Amino acid sequence: MVGAIASGQIAEYMGRKGSLMIASIPNIIGWLMISFANDSSFLYMGRLLEGFGVGIISYTVPVYIAEISPQNLRGSLVSVNQLSVTLGIMLAYLLGLFVEWRFLAILGIIPCTLLIPGLFFIPESPRWLAKMGMTEEFENSLQVLRGFETDISVEVNEIKTAVASANRRTTVRFSELKQRRYWLPLMIGIGLLVLQQLSGINGVLFYSSTIFQNAGISSSDVATFGVGAVQVLATTLTLWLADKSGRRLLLIVSSSAMTLSLLVVSISFYLKDYYISADSSLYGILSLLSVAGVVVMVIAFSLGMGAMPWIIMSEILPINIKGLAGSFATLANWFFSWLITLTANLLLDWSSGGTFTIYTVVCAFTVGFVAIWVPETKGKTLEEIQQFFR
Repeated sequence: MVGAIASGQIAEYMGRKGSLMIASIPNIIGWLMISFANDSSFLYMGRLLEGFGVGIISYTVPVYIAEISPQNLRGSLVSVNQLSVTLGIMLAYLLGLFVEWRFLAILGIIPCTLLIPGLFFIPESPRWLAKMGMTEEFENSLQVLRGFETDISVEVNEIKTAVASANRRTTVRFSELKQRRYWLPLMIGIGLLVLQQLSGINGVLFYSSTIFQNAGISSSDVATFGVGAVQVLATTLTLWLADKSGRRLLLIVSSSAMTLSLLVVSISFYLKDYYISADSSLYGILSLLSVAGVVVMVIAFSLGMGAMPWIIMSEILPINIKGLAGSFATLANWFFSWLITLTANLLLDWSSGGTFTIYTVVCAFTVGFVAIWVPETKGKTLEEIQQFFR
């Protein structure tokens, strides 16, 4: 959450590349402290440093990708970020079956270390360069991204016009947030990122072994890895769907499927806990049904609610409040991630059926929120999206 608060301002003043470089340093130190910890205080400090770095990265990466992507590929390319997250989760599940946690922490240093030299080989965001008044660097960066044979004059003019419009008033007064051009994208961006976490996805992923044990599955760790693998496959499909089906449709389908699958899980747990004997053949069927419901929920999440809120947040926030608003949206996301992670185990101990009923209600509310408020951004330039909110 602290990293999220700082992320927008760091990305605005240091650039998108500079922000990612800064984030890599606490990540590396954090993993080292965890792997060589002598007592729990080292673990706490390592986790705090990791959280700070990830808080910055989780905002900066989707914004950077959205700003460098051509409009017809933006959804797919920003979805690569979510695919990378699911790959990391799956690898952690897999390696956790075979290696000690200290060695697992050492392995975490590798991608953080590779990121720093890798950043020297990629261009800075042309929109950030244009906003900072670096006209020559902005045009060079855009030319590198689009290819040296591509005519970029139209896109250059669009970005210059948007930046000039935003820079006429660089500071937005609190009273001006009442304007539709500000409050609507803010509400949509923050709302989607909050609902993403309140769906309970991190509770399900972090405590999947416990959930599968409660469901009566003996090989819970293997089942957990299976969930990670399924999530990767479903997110891979999202890369193709993001710019084909559209963001809004994917969100509605995703949240609707999550509602139905979570309802199946909650009913299965209620029946097992209160009405069905453990000796009954129906008990085993309900166990499999609850596991299937969890797997379908993860698939449905990966198809829309995983990547789409980050894509839409990076697309709809006005450029002159993007740093502050993006920080707040990311902060809200991580706050509710923390809240769900904190309460999931307590809720599961209280009632597995009750826990999944709560998540079901949230997902049902998400369907309505998307249907009423979220616009379609597929195929539009970032400048066209801002014009829509005006």
